[in-house]
Amino acid sequence: MQRIALFAFLSLAACGSKNPVGDDEADAGFIPDACVGLECQVVDCAIAQKPPTTFTGRVFAPNGTLPLYGINVYVPRSDPGPFTEGAICDKCSSSLPGNPLVQTVTDENGNFRLENVPAGDNVPLIVTTGKWRRKLTIAKVASCQDTALPEADTRLPKTKAEGDIPKIAITTGDADSLECLVRKLGIDDSEISNGTGAGRIHLYRGDGVQNFKAGFPGGGGAISSAIPFWSTVDNLKAYDIVFLSCEGSHRPADKPQVALDAMKAYADLGGRVFASHWHNIWIGGNFQNQGANPTLAPPVWKDLARWRPDDSVLPTSPIVIDEVSNPKGDSFATWMLNVGGSTVRDEITVVNGRATTVTLDTTRAERWVATRANDPRSPNTAQIFQFTTPNEDIVDNRCGKVVFSDMHVTGTSNINNPYPQSCPGGENALDMSPQEKALAFMFFDIASCVGGVF
Repeated sequence: MQRIALFAFLSLAACGSKNPVGDDEADAGFIPDACVGLECQVVDCAIAQKPPTTFTGRVFAPNGTLPLYGINVYVPRSDPGPFTEGAICDKCSSSLPGNPLVQTVTDENGNFRLENVPAGDNVPLIVTTGKWRRKLTIAKVASCQDTALPEADTRLPKTKAEGDIPKIAITTGDADSLECLVRKLGIDDSEISNGTGAGRIHLYRGDGVQNFKAGFPGGGGAISSAIPFWSTVDNLKAYDIVFLSCEGSHRPADKPQVALDAMKAYADLGGRVFASHWHNIWIGGNFQNQGANPTLAPPVWKDLARWRPDDSVLPTSPIVIDEVSNPKGDSFATWMLNVGGSTVRDEITVVNGRATTVTLDTTRAERWVATRANDPRSPNTAQIFQFTTPNEDIVDNRCGKVVFSDMHVTGTSNINNPYPQSCPGGENALDMSPQEKALAFMFFDIASCVGGVF
């Protein structure tokens, strides 16, 4: 009888009135507020002097070894439904899909603690950032106790069979190989294909690797040219994120004015653009050997920074994380220490660094990483910066993100080999260098919602 009475008491507390009733209401008879769905399974453990019903766990990249910061973890009230594919306006002010009952975000160790979750059978849980998402169903949740979730269940998905993966385009280059970073992050080879393949990661040929190796799980054959791909906003907007690997030069003939304008239009719609090194041409970088009719980045973007005419300047390593200009700087610096990307707070050891920017308008862009103020070659210049779009509009109306990075994936690619044998160190080189861990942070952060200072 005591167990039944206690259960009835706790259930009443879960569905009871949210507000105290007055004397008149009490005289008339107490009628508790109605609860709906999973709300009725939330137990007020404090009344019974017990700890709350909780989920605890840790979120990792698909590789299961790299913990992730700032990932949303929540119990939805309803089915969140499918994502809309391609460029959309995703603002942090919008509610997460499925109307969260309780929610939290992971800390700089990837840990989360979600309190006051529903007790009972088959409780839903979602782990997500942007359009990365894993849906879980927790078979049994004991009230007023902690349910520790297996790490294998809470990492982001390797394949679309495990969950949602953004649709990502990556252009290849002969000076950088972002297409190799995704394998280090644990995305399955079956999800990497050419532009017509079934994978969630589509490769397009810039001045980089041209073919997949025979028998590659995502599909073999040629990698389609990036030039027609990035020349229309209709092509670009089919993707959630576009990564542009450095090609060793600006190659302006491959980026006509219509392409530069299309890239801005894509970002303004809510697209995400990650531009590596000489892809600063899209933002307004110095243009080499363009003749009488140079292509020009849109005026709004070209005024964000001033650029060097070449990349002969190599900054002294290490470079530093900017915790002032970047609202996430403190968490980025802590995360880098936790994952071994930094051995000294704010410092990142960089191999073959570059110094492309001269100045950055930090009233319109966030500086994430910079050279040292006393660097004898390139003092206090941005190595990684981010801005939101349309940058000419007020902050509350912006939907997209653009990231510029002077960091490359570590090592030299052999683009005469097929992918992924073309990757630095070969296809089995999956360990991550300090600068690749910094790039990994940006890889997942660029997928997240737009909001904040810029």
